[in-house]
Amino acid sequence: QVQLVESGGGLVQAGGSLRLSCAASGSIFRISTMGWYRQAPGKQRELVASITSGGVANYADSVKGRFTISSAKNTLYLYMNSLKPEDTAAYHCNVATWNKINYWGQGTQVTVSS
Repeated sequence: QVQLVESGGGLVQAGGSLRLSCAASGSIFRISTMGWYRQAPGKQRELVASITSGGVANYADSVKGRFTISSAKNTLYLYMNSLKPEDTAAYHCNVATWNKINYWGQGTQVTVSS
């Protein structure tokens, strides 16, 4: 089992920045990939960014150059700069284990005002 606790969402004006955190505990040695997904009202959940245990990062085209994903000491971060209203969504932390089990955080709301 892996437990995930997210923090860092909030309300910010367009052009502003936020940092999301996701603290992982439990069977963290089983983690192969960590990532952030987001879901806006009426839309499907989409991958924002992911990072492997080897440090290889992957980003959605819509956030490239604005968001940075990193991990350190069992915590996953998402640094979000130059935020746009279309970034408004519930952001969820995800981890995938080597045996293909997925765990999800409870989600944290990001709202970007224009």
